[in-house]
Amino acid sequence: MRSFNQTVTFLGDVGDVDVRGRSFKLRLRSGDDIDVSVGPETGCRVLSNLDGVDTDRVPEPQGGPAKDGVAYKIRKYVRQGDRIYVQGVFQRAGNRLHYTATRITLLHHKPGEFLFEQHTHWWLSQISVMADEWLQDLFGDSRDYRASDFSSLYRSNLNIYGGGTDEEIQLMATLSRFIYGLSSAYLLLGDRRYLDAARAGVDFQRTAFRSLSHDGRTILWSYGRKRLVHGTLTLVASRNPGEENTIPIYEQIYALAGLSQYFRITGDMEVLDDIKRTVRAFDTFFLDNGRSDSHLNRSKGYFSHIDPVTMDPGNDKLGQNKLQKNWNSIGDHIPAYLINVLLALDPVPRNACQEIEEFVADCKDMLDSLTRIIVEHFPDRTSPYVNERFDANWKPNHSWGWQQNRAIVGHNLKIAWNLTRVANYYMCQGRTKEAEAAMTVAKQLGNAMVKNGLDPLRGGCFDAVERNPGNHLPVEFVWGNHKDFWQQEQGILAYLVLFGYTHKRNYLNYYRDMSAWWNMFQLDRDNRGVFFRVNDNGDPFISGRGMAGSDIAGYHSFELNYLAHIYIRTYVTCPQTSEAHFCLYFRPSVKDNVQSLNVLPDFFRPDTLQIVGIKVNGAAREYVAHNRFQIPIEPEDLGKEVCVEFYSHRCRKGGA
Repeated sequence: MRSFNQTVTFLGDVGDVDVRGRSFKLRLRSGDDIDVSVGPETGCRVLSNLDGVDTDRVPEPQGGPAKDGVAYKIRKYVRQGDRIYVQGVFQRAGNRLHYTATRITLLHHKPGEFLFEQHTHWWLSQISVMADEWLQDLFGDSRDYRASDFSSLYRSNLNIYGGGTDEEIQLMATLSRFIYGLSSAYLLLGDRRYLDAARAGVDFQRTAFRSLSHDGRTILWSYGRKRLVHGTLTLVASRNPGEENTIPIYEQIYALAGLSQYFRITGDMEVLDDIKRTVRAFDTFFLDNGRSDSHLNRSKGYFSHIDPVTMDPGNDKLGQNKLQKNWNSIGDHIPAYLINVLLALDPVPRNACQEIEEFVADCKDMLDSLTRIIVEHFPDRTSPYVNERFDANWKPNHSWGWQQNRAIVGHNLKIAWNLTRVANYYMCQGRTKEAEAAMTVAKQLGNAMVKNGLDPLRGGCFDAVERNPGNHLPVEFVWGNHKDFWQQEQGILAYLVLFGYTHKRNYLNYYRDMSAWWNMFQLDRDNRGVFFRVNDNGDPFISGRGMAGSDIAGYHSFELNYLAHIYIRTYVTCPQTSEAHFCLYFRPSVKDNVQSLNVLPDFFRPDTLQIVGIKVNGAAREYVAHNRFQIPIEPEDLGKEVCVEFYSHRCRKGGA
């Protein structure tokens, strides 16, 4: 091809700068050097957040040229050593190559820094804007929320402007994800509005979608609720493509995402009871092999689907989903609810009954079993990617539906992230061998995705790829080289915790590139949300995508904001500064006589965090057990805001 032009985005470090020649060199993560030309129409700016605040505080160059000149732009905005985004046009004519920048974006107004790290309110602002926009789009200016508001106004599907669509089904799993987002916003910000909305959402989920067994011991959650001209119709079985007329376990798993995060804040025992009975349903209906000699054996994991009539994972009506296991049926338990349940209940609350103690033991056993399964069965020696689907005997299934022998990059990163979290948990228990086994796979996947999943030219990660490329290249794309928002979240969190665990600078760099991509291209600043999918250069796919739907529901983006804020304050910021502090907010339930709260933000290794302050409704509470994360709650504290301030005294190794 002797003549062509193409819009291209690059992320790299500024090298030599030639002001007279109106150009500079850009070194990419791939090791390539790009010659960048700057023209009169090249725009320069500093990265902005979802709130739209202008962050350009770059100082004027001393003794510089006229402000309208190209040389002025270069002297002010192109600083050697800075990591920047360049968007431009690449042209080829015969043997002549030329790349002209149309826009240059700095990641901080200070040299060598990143706004999403040094700006302590970056992620707080982002989650606040998103939560406010969701509530505004669904409920208008209301500040009082009830289950009836959700019943009449909640919509699972919103167009890109936050308005309604023709789809009238209220999806249970989507609602639960939204409750998770609201609860996470409250944990970070303490805004009562978010908690009130989350509480109303919990009430609506429990009254509209819960289906109890005849003996009241198990709960399954309906797929959705369809509005009719007269009344509503409850839809028990899934209507998702490829899963019609089944009950997928992942929908039941995500039914607990919102409930478990809400329970962490309040200690509401009715909510915990629903969580317990749903977990019992997993063991009753989805578990492979069930009970053996009256002992619950989870070593073979969970099937992915059951028939809604026979409640059998082996019914022929399930078709391709008969007796199948996959990443969702095994791994999704861990981030969706299991970690949060253990954070809330381990150590066991002060006034806990024996049934809660037994449930905590069950959750620990489930975490151990699922982790062993992932470590033993998912990695593949013949491919850098994990296997994602299996038959009942753990033989990989490379012929299932759309997946075939393909990998989802985000699933590999999600496994790396969650195995590192589990390794932190094991280290707290002195279980070094189990932690090392989990970390071996986590590091293997994190390293493999650098070459086989991340974009070394622009940042971010790709979507679906062939597990065994047939094009004689490291990566073969399935449907295109686009990037989905939820997979960017997995990558950011994976490399953050890998850096926190290993102190290796390469993981810090990968997280920064992933985070730069997210904040540059995945945020929809016009509509205060996120773009589900963008192309390799960051241009959004608008057609067929909205602000909310079954796969974008105020979960991943809120989870990212919640955990990125905590991880960055803990692992990245300098321990000697106030930036290593952060707060979480709780509000213990009045009706449940809560006597203690477990407030550890996530699974961290020992001696990483300490509590440096507690306030109840703004009044300081003396607390001397700084390394104990179960705090006492007095009767007069019930129903009040409990603010816990944390400090990371973990010294950063490897530099940043």
